[in-house]
Amino acid sequence: MPMMERPEGGQTRLLKLILTGLIGTVLLVLCGSGVWGILQDERKGSSAAAAPTAPPTELPVDISSREVDEKPLTVAEVFPTKEIVIDKASPPYRLIATQANADCRVAADGQLKGMLVTAGCSQVVRATLKSPTNDYLVTGGIFNMETADSASEAYAQVKTVVDGGKGRFKGYVSSAVTKPLALSSTHLGWDYQGHFLVYCVIARVDGKEFAEGDPFAKQILYDMIEVHLLGSVVKNRATIKVDPSDPVEPSP
Repeated sequence: MPMMERPEGGQTRLLKLILTGLIGTVLLVLCGSGVWGILQDERKGSSAAAAPTAPPTELPVDISSREVDEKPLTVAEVFPTKEIVIDKASPPYRLIATQANADCRVAADGQLKGMLVTAGCSQVVRATLKSPTNDYLVTGGIFNMETADSASEAYAQVKTVVDGGKGRFKGYVSSAVTKPLALSSTHLGWDYQGHFLVYCVIARVDGKEFAEGDPFAKQILYDMIEVHLLGSVVKNRATIKVDPSDPVEPSP
């Protein structure tokens, strides 16, 4: 005999209606929550869009080449004071001697000399300083390259040359006091931004070898390259300060 469906009783139908009602209520609550959340997000987005943005205090300047950034570097620009302050809570780096030279080869030896010439380097501005602890001699400098591309290419080539022992950046030896920069073990760092290649050479004042992983050496390289030369000098070239209260003239 074929199987027959049992007719639903009153209690079964009532239970189904109750369950259906509950499911509908749950879905309604969930959908309601979702809509409320979307509305809240939209309101937040509208509020953020409506909030006024603070006017800029500085604007970018093109330093992608000497053609657009033609003003030469000067000692006064790169090392404006006799003390270079990195952290106001710490002693400064003290200037010993400065130099600006149109022959970039004076600051390098080996294959780096030719690389700088090929890259169109027009000048180098450098200085030798003593570290805040008086334990290290520091030479920091900026090469004025032809373009940002040539500075980038030189940046990459330096590592190959230095790692191969075929050249290096030289410390600026201005007197007998700074001779360890030429006669002792040195640490070297370099970086670039725009058409400027910056570098730093450090040596111990006592002429001794650096301790392995010397934390002071790493800090000095960071202070001179990233904070002072790039973060201050080159940044000043790459931006122009504006008064946010000045009215903006409409474009023609």
